[in-house]
Amino acid sequence: MTDRDRRAELTANLGRVEERIATACRAAGRPREDVTLIVVTKTYPADDVRLLHEMGVRHVAENRDQDAAPKAAECADLDLTWHFVGQLQTNKVRSVTGYARVVQSVDRLKLVGALSGAAERAGRELGCLIQVALDAGADGRGERGGVGPDGVAELADAVAKAPGLALGGLMTVAPLSGEYAGRQRAAFDRLVDISARLREAHPAATMVSAGMSADLEDAVAAGATHVRIGTAVLGRRPPLR
Repeated sequence: MTDRDRRAELTANLGRVEERIATACRAAGRPREDVTLIVVTKTYPADDVRLLHEMGVRHVAENRDQDAAPKAAECADLDLTWHFVGQLQTNKVRSVTGYARVVQSVDRLKLVGALSGAAERAGRELGCLIQVALDAGADGRGERGGVGPDGVAELADAVAKAPGLALGGLMTVAPLSGEYAGRQRAAFDRLVDISARLREAHPAATMVSAGMSADLEDAVAAGATHVRIGTAVLGRRPPLR
């Protein structure tokens, strides 16, 4: 595909996603500016990030540090906010802290401590979202990471007290199993309820990150402030090995 073709494809895809968000906002009685689009660029090259930036995208996300770090370095001249949205091991924290402004997948106390130490050493303030696992098992963990609803308050308090970290709010991924499997709107409604309780103790924790390409309308209807869209903007391609 030529650069011109790719530009045209991304322009058309982004336009359709923007219209979906705008339509969902109108249906929910919300202003369009209430919802921030984050484009998830995993497996896609820095050239695509640059094209998206030209089209007005300012928030991008990655879920693997090995993809994100070189891409962020290549795009360091752009005014972008990088979000890390994948499960994060503590041995990757130093690298992620170097480029991410927000880590959306905070789900355990050990990770809070590692992020705080890395942010302090880097002289940065790092935004953090607690990843809520609505499919959490008896161990309080979700199938795709996250902490169960009962563990949110403890983690949020830890983030709020940690040097170098700022508690931004909550994130979830619609569960594939359990009570909320196939019930995205119900899952997102539950997240918004948890967010309301969180804000009683932490009023500034207003971010609610939910919804992806297939279910962004449900997320907007429930009250999400940020949607994470990959395939609908960038298309499908085989994952990197």
